[in-house]
Order: sequence, then structure tokens, then C-alpha cells
Amino acid sequence: MAVLCGFPFVSLSVLCGESTHHFQYIGCMPKFERHIFVCCNQRPEGHPRGCCDPSGQAQLQWIFKQKLAERGLKGRVRANKSGCLDQCEHGPNVVVYPDAVWYSHVTAADVDEIIDSHIVGGKPVERLLLPDSCINTYCEHRKPKHPAKEHSGT
Repeated sequence: MAVLCGFPFVSLSVLCGESTHHFQYIGCMPKFERHIFVCCNQRPEGHPRGCCDPSGQAQLQWIFKQKLAERGLKGRVRANKSGCLDQCEHGPNVVVYPDAVWYSHVTAADVDEIIDSHIVGGKPVERLLLPDSCINTYCEHRKPKHPAKEHSGT
């Protein structure tokens, strides 16, 4: 077994009938230190709950990826597109794991601060934090999915 970029590199040959198949793979990859999930859910214009990505271009997620790469964090921190995080009234929303830190009303202008303060410095950006009272519950900001219907518990 060889070592490639600090990881065990395995080369394997398998005889199958009269053919030999050669496989090469890296034995293990490091885990990401953090995942940044950026809500890219779309809703029709005028929906009462709002929409985190009205253009459908995932621009906020792309900006996170670019800024992480500029700081040499590619491969250590991953910025992923997310489906609905169910915090639509507070969007655009971003959540950082494994920290379980939820950000609301995030704009492109906030990305540098989130990366520098939280991802690099370990200090979440207080002004953007989604209150715990609004996470996974029906907070006072929650609007019904259908304007004519009230929440039915589903």
C-alpha cells in the first residue's frame, strides 16, 4: 500500500475469467469539519411563507463555496445546497453542522462574516442567529402554507 496526499492508496488487481481488472482507490478520506447547508428551496411568487431562493440559481450557496475556496477551506468545510429547512419566514436560511447553528435572513453581504467569525474563528454571528424558539416549532412568525387554512397539526 502506498501513501498519496497523506492517505493510504490501495492498488488492487482482480482476476475475473481470463481478464484482470485493476482498481485504485484512496483507503480513507478525511471527514469535513463542518457542513454549511444553504436553503435553495423555491416557492411560487407571492407564497405567504416566502422563498429562500427566488431566482433558482443557488447564488448564496455558490458564494459560500467561492469564499471557502478563497480561504483554503475547500475539503475541510463543505457548502451544500439544501431543500426546505422549514424556516421559510426567516429566509434565506443557513445552518452549520455539527454546530447546529441556524442563521436567518442571510444575504451575500453576510457570507464573509459567517466564514471569518464562525467557521474560522469559532464564534457564531449573533445578529444573524435564528432564535431557538423558532426552530422546529410553530413560532409567531410562521404563516399557514395556504392563506385560507390555519395550521392543522400536519
